[in-house]
Amino acid sequence: MTPSSLTSTGHSSDLAAAVRGCRDGFVGIGIFSGMANVLMLTGPLFMLQVYDRVLTSRSHETLLALIFLVAGLYIFLAIFDFIRSRVAARLGTYLDRLVNRRLFSIWTQQAALKRQGVSIQPLQDFQQVRQFLSGNGVMALFDLPWVPVYLAFIFFLHWTLGLVAFAGAILAVGLAVLNDRATSKHLEKANGANVRSNNVALAAQRNAEVLGAMGMEQGLYQTWREGQEVASKLHLTANDRGAGFTSGTKSLRMFLQSLMLGVGALLAIEQIVTPGVMIAASIIMGRALAPIDQTVGNWKGITTARQAYKRLLGLFDVLAPEAVKTDLPEPQGAVSVMDVRLSHPETSRLILDGLRFAVSPGQAVGVIGPSASGKSSLARLLVGVWRPSAGEVRLDGATFDQWDREKVGRWIGYLPQDVELFSGTVKDNIARFQREADDASVVNAAQMAGVHEMILKLPNGYETQIGEDGAILSGGQRQRIGLARAFFGNPKLIVLDEPNASLDNEGDLALKRAIEGAKQSGQTVFVMAHRPSAIAAVDLILMIKDGRQVAFGPKDEVLKHVTENQRALALAK
Repeated sequence: MTPSSLTSTGHSSDLAAAVRGCRDGFVGIGIFSGMANVLMLTGPLFMLQVYDRVLTSRSHETLLALIFLVAGLYIFLAIFDFIRSRVAARLGTYLDRLVNRRLFSIWTQQAALKRQGVSIQPLQDFQQVRQFLSGNGVMALFDLPWVPVYLAFIFFLHWTLGLVAFAGAILAVGLAVLNDRATSKHLEKANGANVRSNNVALAAQRNAEVLGAMGMEQGLYQTWREGQEVASKLHLTANDRGAGFTSGTKSLRMFLQSLMLGVGALLAIEQIVTPGVMIAASIIMGRALAPIDQTVGNWKGITTARQAYKRLLGLFDVLAPEAVKTDLPEPQGAVSVMDVRLSHPETSRLILDGLRFAVSPGQAVGVIGPSASGKSSLARLLVGVWRPSAGEVRLDGATFDQWDREKVGRWIGYLPQDVELFSGTVKDNIARFQREADDASVVNAAQMAGVHEMILKLPNGYETQIGEDGAILSGGQRQRIGLARAFFGNPKLIVLDEPNASLDNEGDLALKRAIEGAKQSGQTVFVMAHRPSAIAAVDLILMIKDGRQVAFGPKDEVLKHVTENQRALALAK
């Protein structure tokens, strides 16, 4: 991974564009690196002058002038090195500002990525890239182009010394290449094993109660530990090999400096060069090999950052940013589903097959069917979280790819089957974390969901901190607050997936009143249900089985049809 490779134009993603936008910063680092590397010659040139001029002339004034000159040059060296380090650190921060919105968007779309078989860790990967930009690794890469300059300077001193330096540089570069081949694959496999192992740990954390109740912790610990051991062994192998090459490069550099002294001494004995040239060549030789030495020493970080950058490029291409959309009028809630099919991304098995219906604003639809019939998948299609494999889902005549996701989301209320709340206050969660939300709209949503009185009984009412994932709330309380969140902002389309799964009789009654109130307000409601109480207030029934539409129409007619079929089947048996 080199500064130039970071700005590769071979990718069309906005990550590559953002990196290209940092080009001025890279140029600045390059300029200050050049100044710093030129000043790195201060030491050997000082030694050359001391040995060849001061010692022979015995001039105190010359020595004093050289000391003052060297002191000033070293001050400038420190300044330039400090500036390039600050620029590199701020370059990482600048890049973060350019892409953090997209990174967060990718992170929140994990479900869509999982459906495409993509395993992601974008936030961690970006931190690897950012740390690389502000670390020693990138400085070593910017110093590498100056190796030929130092070698040329040694050739200028004497061609024999130049040949020794050139041979040493070739050996050091060869060790760096071998280091890459010996470690990069192991590091890549180790990272993959770490991701899989961390996913097990995250799943265990999310389901800690299940683990504790059913004694599953030990079994999952073994699974997690096996992944960690695989990653650890791969990291250990890579580290051992990398350490071997690092030690070899350091030893080679020290040997070559000694060899340079020896060859220089031989030339000095023959009076071909001066003792000052001998000393200066040895010092410059050490400086010429230092960037290679540093690159090999930081190779693990360079390789990790390079792999992280490649993964990020792939992810940014998989989830391309939404194009600017035409600002459509406020929807009224008309929903049409036309010949929709949804297939499993890995097996191509149809989850939904041939659904076709239309719903007008102000109607409430109960979606019924046995478990695994596709109700939750339909809910995700209706709110635009998933896109159909074939067919169309339209809101007010427009498919979801025609709507601006952020804007249309304000007109959609969604209660998923597994309610997720976020660390913050009750008010924050109901208001969807909209900082400009007014109190009246939050209270109105809570009242529509019949949860206002329950919230007032919490320790601090609407300002109660609910903890991570609503930890202080019961399952029923989380679901009812999630229901209030779905009603926040008077959305035109409300989709509730098993909304009464954790509700008691009081909650069921509140849900019925909420659906009736939504209908009166002209809002369209879909209710995916197992329990009959969830569909008490609906007008229409959609019945699906094995992903296929069995019946759609007025509630009484569909339920009567279902009952008659069940009786016929019972008689047939």
